[in-house]
Amino acid sequence: MRILSRYILREFLIPLTFCLTGFIGIYVMFELFHSFQRLLETKPSTWTVIAFFAGYLSPYLQWLVPAALMLATLYTMWNFCRHSEVTAMRASGIGFSSIVAPIQTVAACFTIGVTLVNEYYAPYASEWAKNFRTARFRPLDAKLYTNVPYYNQKAHRIWRVDKMDTRTPNLLQGVKISIDRPDGSRDVDIACRKAEYLDGEWWLSYPQYQYFDELNNPIENPTPSLARLMIRSFPEFDETPRDFLLMNKPWEYYTARDMVHYLKNHKNLKPVERASKVYDLYNRFAVPFSCIIITLFAIPAGVATGRQSVFKGVIFAVGMFFAFYAFSIGCMILAKNGLLPPLVAAWFPNLLFLGIGLFLFRRQR
Repeated sequence: MRILSRYILREFLIPLTFCLTGFIGIYVMFELFHSFQRLLETKPSTWTVIAFFAGYLSPYLQWLVPAALMLATLYTMWNFCRHSEVTAMRASGIGFSSIVAPIQTVAACFTIGVTLVNEYYAPYASEWAKNFRTARFRPLDAKLYTNVPYYNQKAHRIWRVDKMDTRTPNLLQGVKISIDRPDGSRDVDIACRKAEYLDGEWWLSYPQYQYFDELNNPIENPTPSLARLMIRSFPEFDETPRDFLLMNKPWEYYTARDMVHYLKNHKNLKPVERASKVYDLYNRFAVPFSCIIITLFAIPAGVATGRQSVFKGVIFAVGMFFAFYAFSIGCMILAKNGLLPPLVAAWFPNLLFLGIGLFLFRRQR
C-alpha cells in the first residue's frame, strides 16, 4: 500500500471509529435505560452481557454502518479540502478516483461484513437476545415446543407433534401423520410414540395405521405384515428437523437459507404473502449495498463542503440519505402489497441512487 493510501485510510478510519462507536453507544445507553435494574438484580456474567448487547445491536448494523460511513466520509473530505490537500494531490498528478479509493474500499469491506453478519450472526444472536430479555436476563433453558403442526404441501402430509425439544430436534414425541391423496382425500393416518431422524431417514416407533378409501371411509390395512413392525423407517418422508424448528421461529429471525428453504417447501402461499416473503429474501442481500451507495454520495458532498459552506454539503448528504431510505420503504410497501415485483422493489432503489451517486462523483472528477 502506498504512503498516500495509508494516510487517507488512517484519516478516514479515525472519524469512522468515533462515529460508529457513538452510534453504538447511543443504542446501548437506550437499552440500558430500560434494562439496567434487571441486570443488577440477576448479575449475569460480563461475557453474557456483551453477548446480549451484541445480539441486540446486530440487526441495526445495516443502518448504523451506512450512517457512520456517511459522516466519516463527509468529515474526511471536508478536512482534506479545508487544508487544500485534495488540490495538492490533484496537482501532483493523482486522480480523484485514486484519492478516494481507500474510502471506497472500506465501504466495500463493510458491505461484505454486514452481509455476513445478517446471514450468519444476526438471526441467531438477535433471537437469543430477545429471549434472554424476555426471561428477565436469567439463564435460558432449552425450549420445549408442544402441539407443533407442519404441513408438507408438496407431499400432502400433515404432521402433528405433541412435544419437541430444541436440544434434540431429531426426536419428536407423540407424532401423528396424515397423508392425503393428490385429490385431497385421506389415504392413511399414522400415529406413533416417537419419531427419530437418523441418517437422513425418519424411524417411527410402534406405528399404528388407519387407511381410508377415496370416500374417506376407514378400510383394512392392505399391508398387515408391516403393521406388526415395532420400528419402521420411512425414507419417502423428506421432512427434516429443521422444518419443524422453522415452523416455531418468527420470520424476522430466518436466515436467507431458511427463507429459500421455506419458500421451496411452501409453493401454495397466497400471492401477496409469497411476494412479501420473496421481497424479504431479496432485500436481505440488497440492504448491505447501502454502505457503498451512501459513501458515494458523501464524497462529492464533502468536497463541496470543503470549498463552500459546511452546512450545504451536510444537508445535501443527509437529505440524500433519508431520500434513499424513504424510497426503499416506499418500494417495500408496494412489494408487500403485491403492487411491485419483489426483485424490482428490493434492488431498484439501490440501482437508482447508485446511478445518481456515480453521476455526482463523475461531475466532481
